[in-house]
Amino acid sequence: MHQHMQLHPGEVLHIGGEASVQFAGARALIFRLIRVDPRSTYDGWLWLDGYVLSATGAAVQRRRVFVRQEGLRPAAVNGPG
Repeated sequence: MHQHMQLHPGEVLHIGGEASVQFAGARALIFRLIRVDPRSTYDGWLWLDGYVLSATGAAVQRRRVFVRQEGLRPAAVNGPG
């Protein structure tokens, strides 16, 4: 993605290896965003607070993740959020 996504609370994101190597392959997350931490960090990197979603769209774990904004992708969810 050449342009940065505009991130808004409630958005559902796919966080995979392009966002951070720790989320490559089977470790990828579907993540409902709560907030973007406003503190300054490395250029192009963000701390995000949110919930990891199950395959049905249910929140299963609250997480804080450190990711490259350029690697984030929108994701669809099935069922309730």
